[in-house]
Amino acid sequence: MFFDKTIVAIATAIVPEQGSIGIIRLSGEQALTIAQTIFDAPGKQSWHSHRILYGYIRHPQTQEVIDEALLLLMLAPRSYTREDVVEFHCHGGVMPVQQVLKLCLEQGATLAQPGEFTLRAFLNGRIDLTQAESIAQLVGARSPQASQMALAGLQGKLAQPIRQLRGDCLDILAEIEARIDFEDDLPPLDENEISQGLKSILNQVEGILATAEQGELLHNGLKVAIVGRPNVGKSSLLNAWSRSDRAIVTDLPGTTRDVVESQLVVGGIPIKVLDTAGIRETSDQVEKIGVKRSRLAASEADLILLTIDATVGWKEEETEIYQALGQRPIILVVNKIDLGTADLSQLPAQIQQIVKTCAAKNEGIDSLEKAILRSVHQENLTASNLEYAINQRQAAALTRSKLALEQVQTTIEDNLPLDFWTIDLRSAIQALGEITGEEMTESVLDRIFSRFCIGK
Repeated sequence: MFFDKTIVAIATAIVPEQGSIGIIRLSGEQALTIAQTIFDAPGKQSWHSHRILYGYIRHPQTQEVIDEALLLLMLAPRSYTREDVVEFHCHGGVMPVQQVLKLCLEQGATLAQPGEFTLRAFLNGRIDLTQAESIAQLVGARSPQASQMALAGLQGKLAQPIRQLRGDCLDILAEIEARIDFEDDLPPLDENEISQGLKSILNQVEGILATAEQGELLHNGLKVAIVGRPNVGKSSLLNAWSRSDRAIVTDLPGTTRDVVESQLVVGGIPIKVLDTAGIRETSDQVEKIGVKRSRLAASEADLILLTIDATVGWKEEETEIYQALGQRPIILVVNKIDLGTADLSQLPAQIQQIVKTCAAKNEGIDSLEKAILRSVHQENLTASNLEYAINQRQAAALTRSKLALEQVQTTIEDNLPLDFWTIDLRSAIQALGEITGEEMTESVLDRIFSRFCIGK
């Protein structure tokens, strides 16, 4: 596909005084011309594709040296976008890359939109839509398992079965339409064979759909809030779990005044842990704000770790906190078990998971993580037993395909004419095509690629 604009963007994160390399990427018909205008490669270096050149980036009018750099040249079609692509590898930091970017813009390049490089790769047939989405997921992966799932998608492990299912649907549609158009010239349609074929396709669709929940967990993770009265060891639990001193720990109740966050990975699932202020009635205005934020964090969490002091047990205050949590999924954490365990017979019957810990001695953390995985039914979630996982958009398209295939089966069972069979079968084919991008609207493309970073 021909694009009349040559686009440019900074392709690496730029932080002042940090980062040794900054990359500016050009793609399009004028990429090579712009590069030759502003890059001085001394000696007899060859401007051949897939070669790295050493030299200086100069202002084309003043010949002022902007930076000492490397240039990577990738000519079409052997590039990420299947267009001519040039990358300037400059010194890191804000000023070098900004000045090189400015030079490229002055020579006629256009600043790339979010995801525009990957969009061009898709539109030029370099990758399909599942691979494009996998690139974004790989960049944003927050666990090794999430990275592996994204890499599997990038390698086409999701696209392959989707294309096969769509091809099987097209074969069935061709069989049906042939009977409609040439009924007198062909043998009768084997309805049982068609029905069995649709059932097989439907089973495979349902199998792929089953990965949606795991994909959601791997990509978005869980938000877990540690909640309880003051001085039950919530901050100590966070520190022991995260193996750090993120939270201040003292013997004084009400030490934690705000929500403290920590990022962890449990069983391949990224988890944001929120250590909240102790919930109690208080006249301290600052502590009141902390308690209010604790309740808000609990209301937004996917899972609550309701923490109590083992030496004190379950009291009326815990009952009030528990009732205020409503129907939130809860794991009861009985902390400070090294100091003794009080009577826990008053626990609500609805609490099914109880974990005993001694945060001060790092005891019980493994049991806590296993309980968390049980709560999301993902104890065996590893990259080795999950080849790929679909995202929300793909799950929505697969669900539409599933419903359409089920409707085809109902149509067959109701003995309706063949024309009616094709209506829902075409809907299933279209939904499957939307996953890989074989059937796609401009609005959906805009929505997908707008979530990418500028230089990708």
